[in-house]
Amino acid sequence: MENLSFKVAEIEISYRPAFKLAELPQVTSSRGAYEVLMDRWDDGRLELVEEFKVMLLNRRGRVLGVVNISQGGFSGTVADPKVIFAVALKACASAIILAHNHPSGELSPSDADLTLTRKLKSGGDILGISVHDHLIVSRYGFYSFLDEEMM
Repeated sequence: MENLSFKVAEIEISYRPAFKLAELPQVTSSRGAYEVLMDRWDDGRLELVEEFKVMLLNRRGRVLGVVNISQGGFSGTVADPKVIFAVALKACASAIILAHNHPSGELSPSDADLTLTRKLKSGGDILGISVHDHLIVSRYGFYSFLDEEMM
């Protein structure tokens, strides 16, 4: 019998929080989420290119981190559900808040925004990761899918 040796990659999962839990901001509203996001958004890109970010939350709504998922052009970007949920699972997030900007400043969701939100909400339900909200942000304000009863 021949001794077979397979070359496969070793997968390691780790998460190293940089702060004590009590030091993390707690998000309890869409306004609070917007403020945390704007603190982490590159102001020079807000009206230049569309970016998609995900805020990771623990069970108590403490922000574990804000992750840059993608950056596109002036009129769109790709938000891959596999990437979004891989990051959330790696950080042991209990919930996420989706966010992207519209460089035009127009805050109304597109049909693609609505479809993506429904898709990610369904995926989160399967994985036990609550999708709390989806914010469309600009320098002058935000649109909350939750506040507008679109979730």
